[in-house]
Amino acid sequence: MIPISKPVLGKEEFKAVEEVLESGMLAQGDVVKEFEDKFAAYIGVNYAVATNSGTAALHTALASIGIRNGDEVITTSFSFFATASCVLMQNAKPIFVDIDSRTYNISQSEIEDKISERTKAIIPVHLYGQPCKMKEIMDIAEEHNLTVIEDAAQAHGAEYDGKKVGFIGDIAVFSFYSTKNIIAGEGGMITTNDERIAERAKMIRNHGQRERYLHECLGYNYRMTNIAAAIGLAQLKKLDKLNERRINNARYYNKRLNVDKPYVAPNAKHVFHQYTIRVKERDKFLEHLEKNGVGYGIYYPVPLSRQPLFNSGSYFREAELASKEVVSIPVHPALSKEDVKRVAEVVNVYE
Repeated sequence: MIPISKPVLGKEEFKAVEEVLESGMLAQGDVVKEFEDKFAAYIGVNYAVATNSGTAALHTALASIGIRNGDEVITTSFSFFATASCVLMQNAKPIFVDIDSRTYNISQSEIEDKISERTKAIIPVHLYGQPCKMKEIMDIAEEHNLTVIEDAAQAHGAEYDGKKVGFIGDIAVFSFYSTKNIIAGEGGMITTNDERIAERAKMIRNHGQRERYLHECLGYNYRMTNIAAAIGLAQLKKLDKLNERRINNARYYNKRLNVDKPYVAPNAKHVFHQYTIRVKERDKFLEHLEKNGVGYGIYYPVPLSRQPLFNSGSYFREAELASKEVVSIPVHPALSKEDVKRVAEVVNVYE
């Protein structure tokens, strides 16, 4: 079976973890600080705050900008659950918007229709590794005095108009889960140029403390460990090369596949966290992949707007269509040339 994802780990990661274990300093410490500093430099922002997951990063980001009971946050109807569940964790309400049928990202043209006097923020998700139309989104946010939180959990190193995602919005969040473009086992990162947001995020991730045993606000144990940060640091050095492998694999598919392939916006650098195609009669296609030893993923089979927890009662045509047709095939950097060729052959012989 050619897997849908596989981490790329080398001697650098093993050595980095061994050094942390030998130091005896396993919890959050200097290694986390170094990871924060180097990740901030990579994105081009002044501040980065590490957490123990991407979900924790998003929850912390929302809390850091003061999202609270009664507030509304506009986001996409087509994403991973945490994009919207973190809004509920602040007792606020996610307001869903349909997606662009080509990019699967939030349809910026529909955002303004959902803005109310309770709207406080927008969460655009750079789905599958492709940036959203950030200029239009930032213009809308500026006009209505809204905060933009980029959900870049799948888009490490992606760019929009030559700027890295995580730099464009007021605040951004990344995930280092073990399937992401770089990993830490588990982990997350908040990026921002706002010192006030960064300082509050640091308190929230550590039980509301600025100094030990003095709790200024409601906080949580969202700290990253030195072990996770050590892996992340080693991975960060490889990120551009790992992304280039993903992009090259995608280019191979683009030239050879006879299916509905991913669209890439002309001003975007797509880093292909997933290579997502669309097929009719998806169940039969999945049986074909399984029979021929090709892994796959369905991201996502149920739009957020139809999840039982949210029960929005809204119907979003493009999100519904995508949820029934999308299939992600292996594109990760651990694939060999033979693997990529094999995947293409299997996809193309399906009838």
